[in-house]
Amino acid sequence: MIDNRTEYIDGISAQMIEWDAQIYRLKYKIESATYEKYFEYVKVIEALQLKQDAAAIKLEGISAVSDDEWENAKTDTEQAWSEVRAVLHDAIMKIK
Repeated sequence: MIDNRTEYIDGISAQMIEWDAQIYRLKYKIESATYEKYFEYVKVIEALQLKQDAAAIKLEGISAVSDDEWENAKTDTEQAWSEVRAVLHDAIMKIK
């Protein structure tokens, strides 16, 4: 039987795949930007990638935590996910 932890981790993993696709689309979109904007957008995408990488590290660690640590690990992961969502939203708005 799948428990809530497994469902949670699967959901977060699926979100990571979606974010990878969105970052890929942003990278593709900036290819047609002006020279000045291109480098500005690259910095935005790099910052986004760093946030996503930090969130991925949290995800890797969450599956191994004990039941006693689960709620704290989940809270930490949700904080990291919230940060990625915010940076992703900002990147999408900037790179229209």
